Amino acid sequence: MDDAAHPHAIPRSTRPPLRELWRFAGPHRARVIGAGAASVANKAFDVMPELLIGAAVDVVAQGEDSFIGTTFGIADRFTQLSVLVAITIVIWVFESVFEYVAIVQWRNLAQTLEHEARMDCYRHVQTLEMAYFEDRTSGGLMTVLNEDVNQLERFLDFGPHRLIITIANVVFVGGVFLVVSPSLFLLAFSPIPAIVVASLWYQTRLEPRYARVRAAGGTIGDTLTNAIGGMVTIKAFGGEEREAARVGADSEAYRDANRAAIRFSTAFNPIIRMAIMAGFVMTLLVAGRAALRGDLALGVFTTLVYMTQRL
Repeated sequence: MDDAAHPHAIPRSTRPPLRELWRFAGPHRARVIGAGAASVANKAFDVMPELLIGAAVDVVAQGEDSFIGTTFGIADRFTQLSVLVAITIVIWVFESVFEYVAIVQWRNLAQTLEHEARMDCYRHVQTLEMAYFEDRTSGGLMTVLNEDVNQLERFLDFGPHRLIITIANVVFVGGVFLVVSPSLFLLAFSPIPAIVVASLWYQTRLEPRYARVRAAGGTIGDTLTNAIGGMVTIKAFGGEEREAARVGADSEAYRDANRAAIRFSTAFNPIIRMAIMAGFVMTLLVAGRAALRGDLALGVFTTLVYMTQRL
């Protein structure tokens, strides 16, 4: 029976999942913002080594006319490289510190939201009419209260951090390209709209597959719960093989649903990498030609090539 038939069934949100999660995390938004700021700072320092690589190449190629030389008034190349080493150490320390702070904050927040989601869901279950439980198995409810809530915790452990640093990476790298050359920015970032569209398309196609995985997981959970609970009866009537075959069939269905989801989801990264390759090739050709003509400094060219790979 559909949930809509029960006036007290567990409500299904019509909002996008991330928006619903943001609403649920309302009492902890200050912590979310703090963790997000740490993630952005982590990525900002993480991008800087590419700038230092370009600066090092610039020192070797330009000598006292390099950016470091003119900025700090240092003529000796080795001294310039020593300055770069000191800056590198500071950047790596801050990058590591902010990564630690961000991950600890996100994981602590994940534990808090996992607990609150489980308790919120259980309290709601206690308010349901008995008719709801007549049409539901305990395995299905346990899937929601335990497995689904655990999945939420696993997502919150690293999901928001990775999402934020990915967006920050595009913004920071795009900012460098835009400052250096707007035309190179347009060429290198031309695949980004295609990547966004592909990601949204992939999400819509992936959701039904993982819904089938979840349904199959609930079924095998029900089967195992019933089989273990009725073990005395099974043994009394010699039904071991029959029950083993039933468990095996449900387990096979769960494995097949997972395989279908894995095949589809695994293809996402290689396809996206091909789109990024187009931007990398354009940067290599156009920026390389500008460097050969002398219109683009060798250090800047090196930085752009390295940064394109970060996309």
